[in-house]
Amino acid sequence: MKAFAPGSVTALFAPTESGDESMGASFAIEDGIVAEVRPADYGDVSTATDSVARGATESVVTVDGDPTDFEPVGLALDALSVTARVELTAEIPIGCGFGASGAATLATALAANAAFDLGKTREELLGISHRAEVTAGTGLGDVFVQEMGGLVVGNGTDRRRYDCETPVEYVSFGGISTEQMLADADLMARIERAGRRALDALSAEPTLAAVTREGWKFTEEVELATEEVREAVASAEDAGGVASMAMVGETVFAAGTEGALANRTRICPEGAGLL
Repeated sequence: MKAFAPGSVTALFAPTESGDESMGASFAIEDGIVAEVRPADYGDVSTATDSVARGATESVVTVDGDPTDFEPVGLALDALSVTARVELTAEIPIGCGFGASGAATLATALAANAAFDLGKTREELLGISHRAEVTAGTGLGDVFVQEMGGLVVGNGTDRRRYDCETPVEYVSFGGISTEQMLADADLMARIERAGRRALDALSAEPTLAAVTREGWKFTEEVELATEEVREAVASAEDAGGVASMAMVGETVFAAGTEGALANRTRICPEGAGLL
């Protein structure tokens, strides 16, 4: 069974009082992650129970064919009480601010639910995916954006979705550890102040351009931009667009440009689903 979840780009965010969700502005993109899930492959295995009986006691996860320890995916499978082989195909860079861990976890949960006929609701699968991300320290809410699609602005509990299929360009120079960032108390305090200010500055009907502008102000305020990021943002602005840095990765995204950055995609109007 296969499922797809779009990548997501967060322009600005702030932690909520609960500490296990975030408020902010993000958008889903058409590039994402496909998860193919089947019972752990020990002969002709058709159910998770058979898999365990035949000796498959651990799930196996691969990314583009290479075995990997993908903690939130493993946690989601444990929460679903299944032992599975998960083959992930990534259309987005991993660890670079595209919500890859959330997309992989949500796609896996959706596919596993169907593969093992678990009967979980979409809301239950979303909750399992979110808790797996929080426990692993890889995200605070990407899966909600990836489940909804479009441009999403929210305060942690109330999320507003806006239809938007705007083209987006991006370039990535590498990753930033989300886990380390979330553990940095001083940085998170700056992020909370800057994120709340940026959210308050958005109108009731925000555009991608407006979100991007506030996102760059936010990035400057929390002092996360590297020199490469600054140069790419300047290049996009020189081309007549607006640009900012993805949270959290050494990645620049831009709106209103054509050919200014290396890669081009669109905001995805649909959320995650089975293929």
